[in-house]
Amino acid sequence: MRISVIGCGYLGAVHAACMADFGHEVVGVDIDQTKIDRLAAGVPSFHEPGLEPVLRKGVESGALTFTTDKSAIGDARVHFIAVGTPQGGGSYAADMSYVWTAVDDILAHARPHADGPLVIVGKSTVPVGTAQAIADRVAEAGLDAVVVWNPEFLREGFAVQDTQAPDRVVYGLPDDVLAGDTGRAVLDEVYAPIIAAGIPRLLVNYATAELVKVAANSFLATKISFINSMAELCDASGADVTRLAEAIGHDERIGPKFLQAGIGFGGGCLPKDIRAFMARAGELGVDQSLTFLREVDSINMRRRDHAVDLATSMAGGRLVGVKVAVLGLTFKPDSDDVRDSPALDIAGRLWGRGANVVATDPAGAAAVRSQRPDLHIVDTADEALEGADLVMLLTAWKDYLAIDPAHAKSLVATPRIIDGRNVLDAHAWADAGWDYRGMGRTASTW
Repeated sequence: MRISVIGCGYLGAVHAACMADFGHEVVGVDIDQTKIDRLAAGVPSFHEPGLEPVLRKGVESGALTFTTDKSAIGDARVHFIAVGTPQGGGSYAADMSYVWTAVDDILAHARPHADGPLVIVGKSTVPVGTAQAIADRVAEAGLDAVVVWNPEFLREGFAVQDTQAPDRVVYGLPDDVLAGDTGRAVLDEVYAPIIAAGIPRLLVNYATAELVKVAANSFLATKISFINSMAELCDASGADVTRLAEAIGHDERIGPKFLQAGIGFGGGCLPKDIRAFMARAGELGVDQSLTFLREVDSINMRRRDHAVDLATSMAGGRLVGVKVAVLGLTFKPDSDDVRDSPALDIAGRLWGRGANVVATDPAGAAAVRSQRPDLHIVDTADEALEGADLVMLLTAWKDYLAIDPAHAKSLVATPRIIDGRNVLDAHAWADAGWDYRGMGRTASTW
């Protein structure tokens, strides 16, 4: 099947490569020439484990092409919209301009297909009501096409797996039964390997499909902020949040996932999605239904304040001139994404208080060097640790978890460490002579 993917950022590039790997003929379109040139050479424009071989295979086979020429989408039967919906300036609401530009591009360049109606598939995370609005615009333009909303559930670091073998697929279909049957049948053909594998497929209406992604992200954000609020209580009472999470996680109604306290969540999706969700609820007149998300967001941002305050306390009350080694700058490991990264934000705040920040990250260093030239970025953990008065582990890269505390102690000026992700063996670091502090835990708790 001939497929177009409009928008070749993180979502679009991964989706295009995986669809080509499924055996389709795919063209990816984006306005960024530099990005397109890299993708056309089989080189991802971002760090994502497992993507490059799939991308390169598609490009070398000729099944996958990339271009800035929007007319290249003309022969496609299926058009995926995979553009960004960033938080708008001065508002929590999503900026929908890229989505509507993609729709206009389809209307301008898509041509009728001999096999039947075109299928326009939305992948972007959008406010509820968008799919119907797109369907209305398509109908008004007279294009013979069916709109389907098919939300993505990608985890950075696992995007290829989550595209080719997701835990579920959701089709948001129009109310018109015949149109819905067409959209379902065509998308089933696109996702034939997924359907054949028996992966759950949920057929829902537009509004439900649009709400699935933001509802899931809001639930995960709530769970993270809940355990972080418990960490605040543990710090005040002397309890250990890691053992608390372990105990409540055994309850099958709760489960252990996303109950790891730390410096909070970030990235390009979770923070902006829950804020856009709140904004849309307000537009629909039901803002009170999501007021709890304001506190979720507040708790999340408060974790960054807590980390800086803890660093100040451990440094003796002031950070001016204190050398702080920051291990990790991306919002999570196995990613080069520093958008709304708690780690990068904390590093910047430390610098703002006068600390001599020396930071490192296996994948995000280049992006930070260009965005924050004021920060001192080095290539290795050992370079960062050399002569440090305080160490802060802020992103849980495996390389940092494997650091030998005795070796690290031989490099630093003062063995003090803040485990911002609660991933280190607190007792091992304490036994090696370190003053260890976690988020809601210390080395002395059982």
